Parts: sequence; structure tokens; C-alpha cells
Amino acid sequence: MCGIAGEISFQGKASTHYVDAMLDVLAVRGPDGRGLAAQGNVCFGHQRLKVIDLTAAGAQPMHDAALGLTIVFNGCIYNYKALRHELEQLGHQFFSTSDTEVILKAYAQWQEHCMARFNGMFAFAIWHRDSNSTFFARDRLGIKPLYYHHNGNGFWFSSTLPSLLKCAEVPSKLNPRGVHQYMSFRAIIGADTLFSDVHKLQPGHWMKVSASGDIQQGRYWQLHSDVDDSNRRSEQDWQQALKEALFASARRRLEADVPVGVLLSGGLDSSLLVGMLSELGQKQLYTFSIGFDNVAEEEGNEFKYSDLIASHYDTRHHKIYARHNTLLKHLRPCIEAMSEPMVSHDVIGFYLLAQAVSQHVKVVQSGQGADEVFAGYHWYPPMTNTTDSNAAQCYADAYFSWDEAHLAQVLAPEYCRRNYSLSYIQQYFASCDDQLPVDKALHLDTAAMLVDDPLKRVDNMTMAFGLEARVPFLDHELVELAFQMPHQLKLRDGGKYLLKQVAREIIPAAVIDRPKGYFPVPALRQMQGEYLQLAKEVFSQPVARQRQLFNMDYIDTMLARPEQFSGRFGSKLWQVTLLEMWLQQHNIQ
Repeated sequence: MCGIAGEISFQGKASTHYVDAMLDVLAVRGPDGRGLAAQGNVCFGHQRLKVIDLTAAGAQPMHDAALGLTIVFNGCIYNYKALRHELEQLGHQFFSTSDTEVILKAYAQWQEHCMARFNGMFAFAIWHRDSNSTFFARDRLGIKPLYYHHNGNGFWFSSTLPSLLKCAEVPSKLNPRGVHQYMSFRAIIGADTLFSDVHKLQPGHWMKVSASGDIQQGRYWQLHSDVDDSNRRSEQDWQQALKEALFASARRRLEADVPVGVLLSGGLDSSLLVGMLSELGQKQLYTFSIGFDNVAEEEGNEFKYSDLIASHYDTRHHKIYARHNTLLKHLRPCIEAMSEPMVSHDVIGFYLLAQAVSQHVKVVQSGQGADEVFAGYHWYPPMTNTTDSNAAQCYADAYFSWDEAHLAQVLAPEYCRRNYSLSYIQQYFASCDDQLPVDKALHLDTAAMLVDDPLKRVDNMTMAFGLEARVPFLDHELVELAFQMPHQLKLRDGGKYLLKQVAREIIPAAVIDRPKGYFPVPALRQMQGEYLQLAKEVFSQPVARQRQLFNMDYIDTMLARPEQFSGRFGSKLWQVTLLEMWLQQHNIQ
């Protein structure tokens, strides 16, 4: 919805210099307004995308003089009207109709307990004048991002990592754990980032920073399974409960003072969203699909499925054709929009799709999260047959892009001193309260992997064009319900069984029973012609050789024989090329 940034000085008065520079990078996230306010040792900045309360009263940073609170907020609180009514009953008076002010008043009323009352996506900072402390929070499932760095001089935060790097205090030394995770997971997971001493506030957490630099963190929400409850419900009971929760989530995400559309891939998840919104009374809904040129025998679009849904529901459908020259032209701007390098081929699809969608609407609903929450991926069935002692390795065997032996060949030794990625899974599984390996894998994917890969992809690419993406499958009440369900009701018949059963009551069966698809981007999977030439150009730059991140002899082998470096998650050559391109575009030496 917006971009936020700020500085807390531990050495005296805060400067607007760094925050202003950070806002320049965040401007695309909030093209409708810019706000900058400094008081004492604190400076807050905000780039606004007008979705709720389109008047100047909703501008940020928002200050309530009577309460002595100032806020910058990125996201949307879907139940803000009900909360506002409750707060008014408690004596609070409002000067706007925004959800931002509701957060401000809720914090004044309930302090760190206020997040438990929010249904939505959010990352925010609230400065308390009287205590001269700043309170931060991030939504339960990490839909909205928050990066930060602190040292003896101060604390700096932003909605994106490239924005944060505009502050000279923020280090850009590569983090071996982050590099290892990128190569294994295709994303950097948890509190780490690609750089040492730069962090992400974790989903479901809050943080308080004092004027002197003391930092407290707490967790206000975490995902639990309730196996006892699951044994008391029939399949029909679960199906009815899921249907009700799905419709409630879709209804909540219609809350806006502007039109809302849907990113329609033609798969089960996005098609179900269109069907539910139609049943909720949304007519002539805006829907958007994208397709690419074919490469060899690989088809570059799934329009036959999205066309079916668009025709069935009479949507205002827009098909975007991304030709090879369009894809090449927009690769570098797409990488520029990445908060951290994102290797999934569909990221360029989301970028080009968001560019087109932003010409028509400011808010879209997207199907992200359904595969993790309802068990749609291929690595879940093997987890039902593994032992506790082998669970982490079983997950790694199915999920990692590189095994440790090949990582040791492509990366410089300092990035492979230990298997950071496997260790992360082992520690996660050990601390998870789920009993079965398959439930641990579902928990990991929903609470961690999803946050730093698909969700980050959608947030970054849509916000690159001032477009707000909402994800109904990640309503926290819906996710909590899903994690009470027996895994058998998710995994049956190839996965997402119960979700498909609900969908059969709503959308055409041809979409439900189709083979699972992804954004097909054949050009990046094949790495031929101009795309191979691009990779050669990237690695021919002196900085690529001087960085000492990769074993360049191995890279040269990949460039010479790219067809030999294709894995189940796509081209490994594209993966290393993307990382190097991202570092070069952000001037990381």
C-alpha cells in the first residue's frame, strides 16, 4: 500500500538526509503523496498510495497531538471500521476515516496487545513522545516487509532493502548465511538478509527501540496445529467450515475506496477467487492474465484456462502478451524492483502484469499462499513416509536447488563453511510443535518460506507500480483453521483436496482438474540466445571477478554449457546470473 522509512538517532538530533534518500527509492510504492517529519532524535518518512480515506486527513506521518503518538504505516487493516466503532465507544475521537488512525488509537488503548485485534497486513512504526520510544510491528504472516539496521549511532528502517542501503550507516558486506540460503532455498529466509547486520522484523513480532538504543522484541502470534479438534470433525464439517472462512476472507479484502481486481492465472486458486467474488456480488470484475512467447516445445501461456474463467464470469478481462523483446527490456527494471534477489522465473511475470494492471486499478487480489496452506507442492507426500531424524534431509532433498557438493564448486569457500540452509531446517523442525514431519514441512513453508519468496515477490512487483496486492488465502483466521485440518484432507488426490472440494461448488471443474501450472517463462528456463549473452555480459564485468563470491572457473563452465545446469526449479545459470545482476544494479562491491 505504501512505503515507510525512518531514523532514530542515539547521538542527538535526527537528520532528514538519509530518510529523504530512502523515500526517493520508495516513491514507486506510494506515488500519491510524500511525507517527512522530524522531531528530536526521530525522523519518519512515508510514501502514500491512496486506497482508504483519499483525503489529506489520511496523510502520513500521522500525528495525534493529544495522545503524543506519530505513526508511519504500510498495509491495510480490513476490520478497521469495527475497531473504530469499538474505540469510539471507549471515548476516542477521530479526525480521519483512515485505517491508519485506527492503529494509532488502538495502540494508545491496548499498547502491544493491539495487534491481536487487527485483521490485515501491516508493518508500522509508532513514536511515543512522552517515553521517546518507538514501537514496531509486522503482520502475522509477513505480508508486508520491514528491514532495519542498528549500531551505536542509531537505528534505521525501511520497507525495502535497496531503500535502506541509501543510508551510509547500513553495511553491505555479504552475509554467508544469506548467500547460502539464496542458493539453496532460492530466497533468504527468517531474520537474515543478504547482508550481515541487516535484518527483517519477523512476522508476528513487535519491537521497541528506546532513545538510548535499547531494543526489546516480542512475539504476539505464532501458528499452531490443533490435532485434537481435527479428530472431532467429519470431512463435510471441514468442507463447510473452510467454505465459510474463504468467503469471509474474500469479503474482507474488498474493503477499499477504489476498485479491486484479480490476478487471474487460470489456476485453481485465482479462479476460485473470481468465483467467490462473483458470488459476493462483484460484477464486471477486472481480471488480468499474462503469457510469454513459446521456446522450443515449451508453451509460454495458460490463456485457455484464464479465458474460460473470464468468459464464465463475464469479467473485464485483460490479457498481456510479453514478447521476447519486452521481457529483455524489462529484466533490469524488474531486478531493480527486487528488495532481495528473487530467482523464481515468474517474478518477471508479476512485474509485467503489475505494470499493466496499475493502469486500471489500485488494488488486486492474488492467489498466493494456497499451495503452502493447503499442501499443493510435490515435496509434501514424501514427508509422510520419512522419520523424525531424517525429516530435515528429506525436505532438503526435495526443495534445495543445489546439493552441498555442487555448492562448494560454484561458491567461494567462505560461503560454504557449513550447511547453513540444512541447519535452518533442522532447527526449525526441532522447535516446531507439530509432531509429524509433513506437518512440520507445511508449517515451515507457511510461516517462513512463503514469507520470503512468493509473498515478497508479489509485494515487490506490485508495489513497483503503486499497486496494492491482497492475499485472501493468507487471512490469519483461515490459516489457523487450515492448520487444524488433518494433513490427509490436504494431500489426497494430488494435493489441496479439501480446497478443491470447496471449489467444485463454485467454479468450473475444467479448471480444478487441470494439471498444476506456474507462470511459464520459457526464455529464463532455457537461457539461450540473448539471455545467454546477457549472462556472459554480467559475468564479464570486472566487479563480478573481483567480488570473490563465485568460483569463476565453474561459472565459465556454466556459460559454456548452460543446458547441463538445469534443475527441477529451473536454470541454475539464471540463478547465479540474477544474484550477480542484483548486486551490480545496487552498486554492491
